[in-house]
Amino acid sequence: MTPIVTALFQTGRGRLVEKQIVTVSYWLGLLSSLIAMGMWGLNILGRLAASVVLAGCTRWYESFYKGAVLFFLIAIATGGYRFVRSEKTL
Repeated sequence: MTPIVTALFQTGRGRLVEKQIVTVSYWLGLLSSLIAMGMWGLNILGRLAASVVLAGCTRWYESFYKGAVLFFLIAIATGGYRFVRSEKTL
């Protein structure tokens, strides 16, 4: 481990940071998936064009879907890491 990471875990803040990463990434993943499902549903109903253009950038529900998958994977990986770390210390 790097000295910064070692210092975080010696003070006990490392576990708090891991918990925050899991919580924030979970909620961002949930929000992204809800946006993706909403855009997908509007597209099915014909209320949304093939893409939504905001300030020259195209937004498509697939972008939010991939973001949701990424955030959920981060939450799962960090949660698994926390579980393995807690099992080692017992």
